[in-house]
Amino acid sequence: MQLAAIIVSLVLTVVGVALLARAVGQFVRYFKLGQPVPAGSRTDNPYARSVTLVREFLGHTRMNRWGIVGIAHWFVAVGFLTLPPTLAQAFGQLFQADWTLPVIGGFLPFEMYIEFIGAMTILGIAVLIVIRLLSLPSRAGRKSRFAGSKAGQAYFVEYVILTIGLAIYVLRGLEGAIHHVEHYEAAYFASYPLVLAFENLDTTTLQNLVYFTAMIKIGTSFVWMIVVSLNTNMGVAWHRFLAFPNIWFKRNATGETALGALQPMTSGGKAIDFTDPGEDDVFGVSQVEQFSWKGLLDFSTCTECGRCQSQCPAWNTGKPLSPKLLIMSLRDHAHAKAPYLLAGGGKTVEGEEKASEEALKDVPASALAEAERPLIGTVEENGVIDPDVLWSCTTCGACVEQCPVDIEHVDHIVDMRRYQVMIESAFPSEAGTMLKNLEKKGNPWGLAKKQRLEWLKEVDFEVPVVGKDIEDLSEVEYLYWVGCAGALEDRAKKTTKAFAELLHMAGVKFAIMGGDEKCTGDSARRLGNEPLFQELGMENVAALNMAFGEDDEDPATKKPKSAKKIVATCPHCLNTLGNEYPQLGGDYEVIHHTQLLQHLVDEGKLVPVTPVEGIITYHDPCYLGRHNKIYTPPREIIASVPGIRNEEMHRHKERGFCCGAGGARMWMEERIGKRINNERVDEALSLNPDIVSTACPFCLVMLTDSVNGRKNEGTAKESIQVVDVAQLLLESVKTPVTPEGSADAESEVEPEPVK
Repeated sequence: MQLAAIIVSLVLTVVGVALLARAVGQFVRYFKLGQPVPAGSRTDNPYARSVTLVREFLGHTRMNRWGIVGIAHWFVAVGFLTLPPTLAQAFGQLFQADWTLPVIGGFLPFEMYIEFIGAMTILGIAVLIVIRLLSLPSRAGRKSRFAGSKAGQAYFVEYVILTIGLAIYVLRGLEGAIHHVEHYEAAYFASYPLVLAFENLDTTTLQNLVYFTAMIKIGTSFVWMIVVSLNTNMGVAWHRFLAFPNIWFKRNATGETALGALQPMTSGGKAIDFTDPGEDDVFGVSQVEQFSWKGLLDFSTCTECGRCQSQCPAWNTGKPLSPKLLIMSLRDHAHAKAPYLLAGGGKTVEGEEKASEEALKDVPASALAEAERPLIGTVEENGVIDPDVLWSCTTCGACVEQCPVDIEHVDHIVDMRRYQVMIESAFPSEAGTMLKNLEKKGNPWGLAKKQRLEWLKEVDFEVPVVGKDIEDLSEVEYLYWVGCAGALEDRAKKTTKAFAELLHMAGVKFAIMGGDEKCTGDSARRLGNEPLFQELGMENVAALNMAFGEDDEDPATKKPKSAKKIVATCPHCLNTLGNEYPQLGGDYEVIHHTQLLQHLVDEGKLVPVTPVEGIITYHDPCYLGRHNKIYTPPREIIASVPGIRNEEMHRHKERGFCCGAGGARMWMEERIGKRINNERVDEALSLNPDIVSTACPFCLVMLTDSVNGRKNEGTAKESIQVVDVAQLLLESVKTPVTPEGSADAESEVEPEPVK
């Protein structure tokens, strides 16, 4: 038995280590196929990156949002990293059954740690196996987050872990018996029942059982290593190694998710200058090797857990997009094509083959066939990613928010969209109308710029206009960026007027632009038209800098005398102005109107007095919540209104469900599956609310359309309203009119700056 155990274990060890070394080399060469990233963008602040990595791993910051799943996975992950000493112990036991590790062998804290983590690893993996079994895609269909995952690979990994964990405990019991542990000891507090079970066996039998069990532990470990080394696209196994570099190299060193701003369009690791693009510049991604090396690392790191899929509004409404399946498709395609690329294959800018036929003669036929597949194409075209998958994305960020290994799904989707829009001109036809309107009129509705100021005629107080009523913004505290929707869309204009009236009542000095401003370019950028976004953005930055008086600097601080404060009612404008315009030379302090209103309520400048009766439910706009982490101010405003009772929808805050308008979907028809806004409204209606509230003009339009549709169908009560938080607050702040027709005057006290 001992000889057989030694031979089997050592052979598997040698083969496993050799194949693992080869696999690591393959990964290194594979990642080098990707494009470089801008210098320092993934390696800045190494200390902060290391802290982020430790925090995310030890805290399991994403996984622990899933309750028992996160706890179980934590013990499995920690067990995997800290139980290798038991593997070393097993090697020694092959040669001497009662062998113990030098120095730490017999050290009570170490022994107790092994007992505890070993037991919790077994319990943790058992819990995960049960959860996967209960969530079998064959039972739950699209509702299972495991739908589309490679179940066989997952069960292989899970049962390997279970087998190794059980082997550790059997060995612990045998160790106790062979060392003649005759009564309970703390060092065997978990495995003591096994010690009792083995104590009456003779020495030879105990030794043979040790040899056999050690072989099982070692053999299982290295069979696993052999299998995963032969399958480098086996994300469910490789994520336990690749997750660490993927988290360390994430976009934000301090740990924030890859949401908010989109990254500038790059080629060869450098941002493209659209005023003078280089001849060799590649626009967007049309081949898998055009993704950056971080993109290729992302694809390989996917563990197929399906958390992104379970939260995706497109997948949940019957559309073909699953962020998980998209990443898996890109991963499998990249790994299958890698031999061709490593042999020098690929196309030049002119479309010619880089490598000669001689260089490609040893490339497997499967890799050559994979190289012929278009990255974006229909099933008939044998495409890797179907166009309907690409255009179903709302860029809501639910996938990025939930991913436990920090995959940057939205960036990769937009990169593929960029090529489709800029090079192929292949995108939904309705979006073309929006782009033409932006190019010709500067707004997606195609309305004349003079209409941007028409709403001013509908308020009974003066709103200063830059360049008309005031020379620049040094005379006011805030620039109110009204935005295209707030100025031109009838429902959104109600929010604009309500917010302006609240600022007027609170005595806040503010002004608006004069109508020459353009759309911020949010929809154009997320559709994939980067040059149009930059054109609109640079015009706006120039106008804003002029309005703020950028040359009027304080000699002492070398900073503008007036703070560049902007308040916006549209989260898309907020995100673009605050997070993306710095890429274009515009550095502003941008806040959302709910943040300012909450401050004014807290300071007593706005006092809700009139009760608003009924039940309200609040919908989190994706670009306010997930993209900019603003969840509290709207809820605090609602809580300040007397009489109202807030009921949260099942999916809220970080798990909030999209309205369907983001990612330029506002301008595209929804032809597949259930409409996303209908799904969201149905969830709201399940609470039987009197008011559905939000804080975004896009959401307001989408929710209103759906509620009106439900009213027409007779499935929603006629009295239900869809309003912005500002409208709700205004209704409560307005002092009730007395019988004589007078109302208490509002004091106009200048507020302190927002902290």
